[in-house]
Amino acid sequence: MSAAAGGASAGVLAQLMAQAGERGADMATLRAIAEEAGELGATRALTRLGLADAAAGADVAELRELLKAWRDAKRSAWKALIAWVARMACALLLLGLAVKLGFGEWVK
Repeated sequence: MSAAAGGASAGVLAQLMAQAGERGADMATLRAIAEEAGELGATRALTRLGLADAAAGADVAELRELLKAWRDAKRSAWKALIAWVARMACALLLLGLAVKLGFGEWVK
């Protein structure tokens, strides 16, 4: 999606608009205008985002892999935190039971 492709698409769009103005707009012309306008808009948006070159597909794939890795790491961190909190709660429960049942006296 180079600037030349965007310029060609803009030229086709201008021709279709002129045709619609001269002869009236039938359904085929309107569809062609909508298609060309969509293509032109997508090309402009990708160009502004810096994704209009040949390496853009690989860049997006790499970003998706990084995002997946981040989500996996975040999920693992939450699981580890929940497991740690559950272990601490169980330890405090056991300590409370030991004190309540008088196991502290056995140690002395």
